[in-house]
Amino acid sequence: MSKNKHIGPSFDELLKEEGTLEAAELAAIKKVIAEQVTKEMKKKRISQTEMAKRIGTSRAALMRLLNPENYSVTLLTLYRAAAALGKDLEIR
Repeated sequence: MSKNKHIGPSFDELLKEEGTLEAAELAAIKKVIAEQVTKEMKKKRISQTEMAKRIGTSRAALMRLLNPENYSVTLLTLYRAAAALGKDLEIR
């Protein structure tokens, strides 16, 4: 039962030590949200202009939602986007 001395901390532990775990988790969540909204828009053939109109926001605000690298999206925008696509917003 020898331990492998070449195995270090998990990736999460490494990110935590570096102080970047939270940012990495937020980036992953935002990427998933942006991809899911984009996928549903394509599936339902909803243009960006129409989607912005449906959620009662500007096209620029919609672009922030669809940009995986932009984290400045409100819960209200997420809720309205989900509703516009016939989906529920679930946060766990």
